[in-house]
Amino acid sequence: MRKQNHNFMMRCLRDFLCGILIGAGAILPGVSGGVLAVAFDLYRPFMEMLTHPKRALPKYWRLIPALGLGGMIGFFGFAKGISAALNVSASVTTWAFIGLIVGTVPSLYREAGKEGRSRASWVSLFLCAGAIFAGLFYVSRVLSVHLEPSFWSFTLCGALFGLGIVVPGLATSSVLMALDLYQPIVRGLSEMNLSVLLSTLPGMVLTVLLLARLVNWVFQKHYSAAFHGILGVVIASTMVIIPVEYAGAGEVVLSAVCAAVSFLLAFSLSGLDRRTQGF
Repeated sequence: MRKQNHNFMMRCLRDFLCGILIGAGAILPGVSGGVLAVAFDLYRPFMEMLTHPKRALPKYWRLIPALGLGGMIGFFGFAKGISAALNVSASVTTWAFIGLIVGTVPSLYREAGKEGRSRASWVSLFLCAGAIFAGLFYVSRVLSVHLEPSFWSFTLCGALFGLGIVVPGLATSSVLMALDLYQPIVRGLSEMNLSVLLSTLPGMVLTVLLLARLVNWVFQKHYSAAFHGILGVVIASTMVIIPVEYAGAGEVVLSAVCAAVSFLLAFSLSGLDRRTQGF
């Protein structure tokens, strides 16, 4: 009984911490909440609860309290922290994001190979990586598209955040940065601005609900190719956001330290997931 209670508490703690990271992943530049859900083995239960709630809720109801609370704390809490961190040092903050992404890659690679790896899997990986890298590079470095903050632009932000949750690997925050909407939406969320919340959250929720069945079908029919495509997207979106400008040697060292700490955090949570899967 004591061991079972200990396992239950460990699982709740793990779900809470993973919820914080998944919620943060929905808003962090270059990070996908969906990718983190995949890496922590929570994506399948999440999609099953959205597409088949009657069947899934009896199996996964214990995930909801800790995961939901962690997700809200991560989403709104990190919005405030990101807003402050970007003002202090964008390069150091971005390297912390990169460390977090790279820390999930081993788990993502294992997840992609659960049903084998075919030639189509590798083609999907390289095609997705090439397409996403070219697209994000073109939007962020070549085009000069800038949207003014408004109800509809914040609704677009919410829809993109939702896409990052339902479709693992989509670097939606990077797109918002390219459109010059990221800092306004982060500032609004960190201040709990009611008008921003009322335009962002409905867009996010509707996107998740409307696309859940379609995305679930794609993964059921083409699992290996789909997840290898996700891996390619993760690699490409990470390469695009690598900082190239630094204030000095001190900022370079601090960037390396933050990247290493973030990597260890994400990698450790993936290991905790494997140890508690039997619960």
